[in-house]
Amino acid sequence: MNPLIQFKKIPILPLLIALGLVVVVAPARATPSCGFTSSNLLAPVSAGHYASGLLDLGCESEIPKWELEMKVKGDSDLYVVQNTWQPGGRTGWHTHPGPSLITVIEGTLTVYDAADRTCTPKTYTVGQSFTDIGCGDIHNIVNNTAAEAKTVVVQIVPAGQPRRIDKPAPGNCPALTCPP
Repeated sequence: MNPLIQFKKIPILPLLIALGLVVVVAPARATPSCGFTSSNLLAPVSAGHYASGLLDLGCESEIPKWELEMKVKGDSDLYVVQNTWQPGGRTGWHTHPGPSLITVIEGTLTVYDAADRTCTPKTYTVGQSFTDIGCGDIHNIVNNTAAEAKTVVVQIVPAGQPRRIDKPAPGNCPALTCPP
């Protein structure tokens, strides 16, 4: 071996582990909302509170083919909110710790759901309703029109938890950025 070229033995496995930790520890960046506001319609009370067991509901209606089953373990908070999007506004990618029942009361909204492999957008207009199961279901709701859009939402979340949890943009969905 040429005496001018010397190699030091460097343990490669610890080096790779250390580099892997640097990549894993780096925080994922949440996407911002823009042109979007949310107001609590139960003000000045922020939420209705239901003790564990009070949301254990079930009935078979006298109306054929309609029944209700709902069982919630643990204390829950109920929110009724109005969300407003300006033209081009978006919620940013997020989830909720519990379900949301959403009704469009003005305008048109487009929902992008990260659970859909193709992230195919779904559009909802005035009078249409949709649900969001929450519990980790990541989505972004966008107003792609030139007019304001609004929803009324009923949310049930575990007591004391935030209504919204921001998330980074999923890799299977289009980049949805705020307009300049």
